[in-house]
Amino acid sequence: MSEYVRNIKLTALALFGFSIVGAFLLAGTNDLTWPAIEKSERDAKIKLIAQVLPAGSYDNDLVKSTRVLPADPLLGLRKPAEYYPAELAGKTTAVVLEAIAPDGYAGEIKLLVGIRPDGQLTGVRVTSHNETPGLGDYIDIAKSRWILQFNGKSLINPQPDDWKVKKDGGKFDYMTGATISPRAVVKAVKNALSYFAQHKAELLAQEVNHGK
Repeated sequence: MSEYVRNIKLTALALFGFSIVGAFLLAGTNDLTWPAIEKSERDAKIKLIAQVLPAGSYDNDLVKSTRVLPADPLLGLRKPAEYYPAELAGKTTAVVLEAIAPDGYAGEIKLLVGIRPDGQLTGVRVTSHNETPGLGDYIDIAKSRWILQFNGKSLINPQPDDWKVKKDGGKFDYMTGATISPRAVVKAVKNALSYFAQHKAELLAQEVNHGK
């Protein structure tokens, strides 16, 4: 074997060895950091859930009370998600549903939608989105109060035909030059209310059982 060929093989073996070691190190780093990332995301979501629910309206542990939410087109869910029952002195005061607006400008907009037993919204929050900075950011409570206009709304307030942004003849405000994001959120929130109306007995019955 010539010295040239031997050097090529040694180099190839060395590169292969480095790639194996690198893969193990990357996998190990991911295993170590993923739980922390997951916990951070979970904590952030719990804070947003607390914002959706009125202060003093629940005394249960929202994390321990988490329930599975089946995949459903009305919620924009292609796989199971979660919902959070709020209880005060053993009585259901609201449920917070995870929902997705699939038709945002830059993809999915993930939401938390709080709903009272009477079908009235306690609040809505965006948990994640990829909308254009400066245009789509105003759906985020950290940058704008736009999302607060859903508080107290229901399927009859406004009427179903008015669940649109004002540009489309509805009742909801929007930012000039950026209608896709609010349009998607308004539609998703209305759909979440429709889902709750259709599954109200099932959702509330599960919470009552949990409270016993």
